[in-house]
Amino acid sequence: MADQPTTTTPARARRGRRPSLAGAGVLPFFAYTTVFLLIPTLVVVVGAFLGADGRPTLSNLSALGEPSFLKAMRQSLVLSAVTAVAGAVLGSLLAYAVSTASPTGVLKRFVTSLCGVLAQFGGVALAFAFTASFGATGLLTSWLARVGVENGSGLWLYEWDKGLMLVYLYFQVPLMLIVFLPAVEGLKPQWREATETLGGTTWTYWRRVAGPILLPSFIGATLLLFTNALSAYATARALVSQGSPIVPLQIGDALSSEVLLGQQAVAKAMALAMIVVVALVMTLYAVLDRRASRWLVR
Repeated sequence: MADQPTTTTPARARRGRRPSLAGAGVLPFFAYTTVFLLIPTLVVVVGAFLGADGRPTLSNLSALGEPSFLKAMRQSLVLSAVTAVAGAVLGSLLAYAVSTASPTGVLKRFVTSLCGVLAQFGGVALAFAFTASFGATGLLTSWLARVGVENGSGLWLYEWDKGLMLVYLYFQVPLMLIVFLPAVEGLKPQWREATETLGGTTWTYWRRVAGPILLPSFIGATLLLFTNALSAYATARALVSQGSPIVPLQIGDALSSEVLLGQQAVAKAMALAMIVVVALVMTLYAVLDRRASRWLVR
């Protein structure tokens, strides 16, 4: 007797047809990024090409060629680059020092926790802290004056090339430690031992082994710090009250100015230029991070 075809679906096939819930956990994240990142970005990009009457136009982009914007963009790039490089160097040295401490020790946990807090400490609170410390009548300024060290009038604190650089380093260095510490801890002791076994010195180890491995992570973290400084607004707004020496402040003035009305589209054009710069930097960061991850997973 021939076997009759069965109409019963195998249990494995039935299980395979069930909708997977593996991606359900990331739905809140996608919703968050859509509302607070994707939609605002689309509003900026589209608004940069719309006039006051709602018609497409390229006139808003003409503001990107004005001397005031070009100067602010140049100063923003210089400010971001200097604080990123300085913060990366200081933060990487601190990360290496922390990596040598005991993994379960109090010192390492305290420093990493403190850096996690300081990396997010900014805005008006940070500006007030530096003003109270280094301002004309600040605590440290008064103390230095008593010991014979003059700090001037304290106006340097409110300049983009002196005060803002110092203030930005306050959160750039801790951020570098948080980002770069996993890469430093990924260095295996066997690599140093192999170098010493083959007759290499400490300089040989850092130049031929550890340096090339850490370089992609270091450059990627530096680019991340560059983007972080380029997009910072609240701290600069609280410190700089005269003029708009950097692009984020110019965008804020264009949106809230009571003298020049109808500059919202121009502000979106400026923000579009910032988005292009950040997109280029973050693309390079993603490439370097993917290359560095090859060593971290081995």
